[in-house]
Amino acid sequence: MSRPLTFAVPKGRILDEALPLMARAGVVPEAEFHDKKSRALSFACAPNDIWGSDMRLIRVRAFDVATFVAHGAAQAGIVGSDVVEEFAYPDLYAPVDLDIGHCRLSVAEPDGQSEDPARVSHLRVASKYPNLTRKHFEQKGIQAEVVKLNGAMELAPGLGLASRIVDLVSTGKTLKDNGLVETSQILQISARLIVNRAALKTDERVAALVENFRALVSQQQAA
Repeated sequence: MSRPLTFAVPKGRILDEALPLMARAGVVPEAEFHDKKSRALSFACAPNDIWGSDMRLIRVRAFDVATFVAHGAAQAGIVGSDVVEEFAYPDLYAPVDLDIGHCRLSVAEPDGQSEDPARVSHLRVASKYPNLTRKHFEQKGIQAEVVKLNGAMELAPGLGLASRIVDLVSTGKTLKDNGLVETSQILQISARLIVNRAALKTDERVAALVENFRALVSQQQAA
């Protein structure tokens, strides 16, 4: 009997956009998945010609989606390209850009900050993306000391925790409301279908799943 196929999805901003696309690809979670009162993290999926009734959906934090898939605990999943780039797991493959969940990873600082970036060699930056943050500033010849925060990033400059932040930006309203301005963009982001490399090579269901999503995105872009 084949091992159940586990598909990981993130809590938060990407999921609402991903669900209609998942449904068209045959990944349809049971009704309890949509019950806001449910504390369950693992859900059965509707039977499909490719994987029969042997698929389950797990709902975890975005950063954990990449970890589950990279280590083979899940064979596939959906996550933002920011997470893929931050971790750069060698066992993770992102074969399909789903063309949803668009935003950007940007640097922001207090509006009117007088510090000349050309004369700076060291900065303290608040972010939940330490690797991408350090890489970005290294390319500018600046050593970045990253203070890792998982939320409320916009508070850091005003409270003296860091002079800049690196965070996801969509409309920029949250930055403006907190007296910050976007000064540079690090990465344009969209949601990706990710798979475990070993699973893609050994499990034909994973390969079929990739083709389903790839075909759907192509149809969507051609429409």
